[in-house]
Amino acid sequence: MLPVCEVLDSIGYWSVECWGGATFDSCMRFLHEDPWERLRKLRKALPNTRLQMLLRGQNLLGYRHYADDMVDAFCRKSIENGIDVVRIFDALNDVRNMEASMKAVKKYGGMVEAAMSYTTSPVHSEEYFVDKAVVLEQMGADTICIKDMANLLLPVNAYSLVKRLKERVSIPIHLHTHNTTGTGSMVYLMAAMAGVDIIDCALSPFANGTSQPATESVVATLKGTERDTGLDLMRLNEAAVHFKGVAARMEKEGTISSKVLRVDPNTLLYQVPGGMLSNLLSQLKQAKAEERLDEVLAEVPRVRADFGFPPLVTPTSQIVGTQAVLNTLMGRYKSFTKESKALLRGEYGELPGKVNDTVRRMAIGDDTVIRCRPADLLEPELDKIKAQYGDMAKTEEDLLSCAMFPQVAPDFIKKRDGLDVHEIFVEWVGNS
Repeated sequence: MLPVCEVLDSIGYWSVECWGGATFDSCMRFLHEDPWERLRKLRKALPNTRLQMLLRGQNLLGYRHYADDMVDAFCRKSIENGIDVVRIFDALNDVRNMEASMKAVKKYGGMVEAAMSYTTSPVHSEEYFVDKAVVLEQMGADTICIKDMANLLLPVNAYSLVKRLKERVSIPIHLHTHNTTGTGSMVYLMAAMAGVDIIDCALSPFANGTSQPATESVVATLKGTERDTGLDLMRLNEAAVHFKGVAARMEKEGTISSKVLRVDPNTLLYQVPGGMLSNLLSQLKQAKAEERLDEVLAEVPRVRADFGFPPLVTPTSQIVGTQAVLNTLMGRYKSFTKESKALLRGEYGELPGKVNDTVRRMAIGDDTVIRCRPADLLEPELDKIKAQYGDMAKTEEDLLSCAMFPQVAPDFIKKRDGLDVHEIFVEWVGNS
């Protein structure tokens, strides 16, 4: 990334999303790279461009709810290290799970982009999302994001939803979609005509399929219209040329799978986003049952309905997907993961629709279902984390890494501090 940052910085993007989400874990797990150092380097290399990250609300970048003191500390360090815009979402669209992180980002001078996880179901109407956006604006959001992680928002519906949002909220509307089902560029065109303020694209070497529509194509489409982006196609192409080389190398290494980069309209039936599809393929491969993918995909919407129609985004996509794999391989609800039990118990927040009571009893028996904000039940945990990792962690950033990824970060820190860069590189090459 670094060699082309000067070009990227000159293009005039509203923001560059470069951190958060799954990138944090991937840096340590696969690249032996410090995610905090990556952010600092990008901040230095992109002085004129807002840097944006994705944050899973009370889950931060991990897969469970963290106490409010952890949320506050992580938001503070993210902004101190260079983040400008924090896109905050909750997998269930439970705004109570977004409140602490929204307050913390505002407290430390960041921009809050409150995101709604878009999905379709009997309970997710256009009115549902418009009402949710109004609440998020009242909570202090600087922008509202429609986060369409599985490319389920169809073009005509995008036009209608953006129109309604522009009538009801006064802050900018940011639309994020993928091209999983092949409609992404059409969604963006219709949203642009309806007045959407910002859209997410990816440079062509890493665009389309489960990624975003191609930046260059969208910029060219809107050129000369009333929604002209003003971005320079020649500069975009200059950046794309660099990333063509990166993409070619990754394809040769096998780190890009053609199975998840091509268009699949079946997503409109199964609502499986790209990251979830990758996980399903991996789980089935481990079970030597790759040929049963279609059965698993057919089971996903059934599990989702039983679980109260959660949007399929991290972590609920992984929870529903893993349960669908278990149901397919072992029989329906013969076994539940601990995460499925936690979701049905209310540990992740309020499920949008009615849960299948029979399935819930099979999972948690007579346990009491949590009705309050789940984080209200958590004790402050920063001091415990310091006691556990204080001898190893050199910085507050290290402590936060260990708290979120206890299976990955401690080993990474030991290698980082015990080996020099050459040894780490040699080890990485040997494992590749």
